[in-house]
Amino acid sequence: MITSLDSSVIDANSEAMGVGIPFLMENAGKAIASVLSERFRGKRIAFVCGSGNNGGDGITAAKMTDAHNTTVYLLRPSGSIRSDLIRKALSELKCQVKDFSEFDEDGHDVIADCALGTGMSGEVRPPYDAFIKIANRFKGCVVSVDVPSGLGTTLSVKADMTITFHDTKEGMNSENSGEIIVKDIGIPKEAYDNVGPGDMLRYPIPQKDSHKGSNGRLLIIGGGPYYGAPAMSALAALRTGADIVRLAVPENCSSIIAGFSPVLMITELSGNSVNKEHSDLLLVLSEKYDAVLIGPGIGTSEDTVETVRCFVRSCKVPVVVDADGLTALGKDFVSQGRTILTPHLREFEMLGGDPGDIGNSVKTLARKTSSVVLLKGMVDTISNGEKTRYNTTGTPGMTGAGTGDVLAGIVAGLLSKSMTCFDAAAVGAFISGKAGEYAFEERSYGLIATDVIEKIPKVLKEYLRG
Repeated sequence: MITSLDSSVIDANSEAMGVGIPFLMENAGKAIASVLSERFRGKRIAFVCGSGNNGGDGITAAKMTDAHNTTVYLLRPSGSIRSDLIRKALSELKCQVKDFSEFDEDGHDVIADCALGTGMSGEVRPPYDAFIKIANRFKGCVVSVDVPSGLGTTLSVKADMTITFHDTKEGMNSENSGEIIVKDIGIPKEAYDNVGPGDMLRYPIPQKDSHKGSNGRLLIIGGGPYYGAPAMSALAALRTGADIVRLAVPENCSSIIAGFSPVLMITELSGNSVNKEHSDLLLVLSEKYDAVLIGPGIGTSEDTVETVRCFVRSCKVPVVVDADGLTALGKDFVSQGRTILTPHLREFEMLGGDPGDIGNSVKTLARKTSSVVLLKGMVDTISNGEKTRYNTTGTPGMTGAGTGDVLAGIVAGLLSKSMTCFDAAAVGAFISGKAGEYAFEERSYGLIATDVIEKIPKVLKEYLRG
């Protein structure tokens, strides 16, 4: 079962792979026509079509059914159809085409509901509401295309049958959708297995009335033995769109990290390493933030390891654990909340993963730890224990020190913007790899981690819609 957003993402990823809307709409039309011809041979069918792609599927299907028994009713004037593809399909129809105001309930045996698809938002508006009311009192059979129009709102079509594509959609069941028939329309497996440009639709675009802090507040805990790692994670999170990033770092490196950028906010911890004396302060501080990243540059002293384990198990906000933070967790770790683990291969083995069977082992580790696991590699593997996806963006030039800290910062920044752990990990991997590709175009194998940070805005500009 997939959500309406998943459906849009898959369509966009398919299009990016060269499998465009014309191909998918043609196959959708064939699928609809084949079911209707098989189940309702000789029956009078009314295709009731909206002006979007759902209506386009219906119009394409109407081209393939018996013109003598088929009528297409348009819910909006043909001039409101923006798609050249749908307008062309409409012009090729041999059957009658009428305005929905002329709909004759007694003149048809079947209604093919092609009014509203998965992309609708809000409540149903005219003229769609009038159609839904008529469909729900119709004495014949109502067949919805992809989803019953208005599904998920207070007014929706109560279908006798739903012909849906690729997979069932969230909220569909036999009570509201009738008999559910799933049809393959040629979506490539990679469009849903691999993270792609369409997944950028998951990025939370700021609202026009948003204010400082409403688009992500991130706390980063790290530093002590090293100071570059937490600074790069922080800058990556900010470039990804987090509003506020605060670093809780030991006093031996706080002034150095503050010098990286005037936008970094610092909470200074006493001493030269994160230790048990800081535990209560860090937990209280974390409650003021939307997400936490722990681990960059933090080191592996015995006191630090125990502090990290205690913090991750007690923290009440979503957490990304990276670098030496993963070393602290060990093989017996089980998350108490929303957690993302971002290991490279050696860290993956240390957590109990099997490098000889990465696909299954990442899924197993995710399930065992109740976490999302993002295994970094030539192909990144992301799993929450139920579903697994792969990210292929990136370049061999991204093997230098700090690129993992950049990825962790990107993922944590997205997590602070209220994305789910799975989506933050998947989209974060895509952004990081694509930024690396852009940096490689300019720097070749001489690229460094900060070059990747500077290309993050280019990725957002290139792939975000809205």
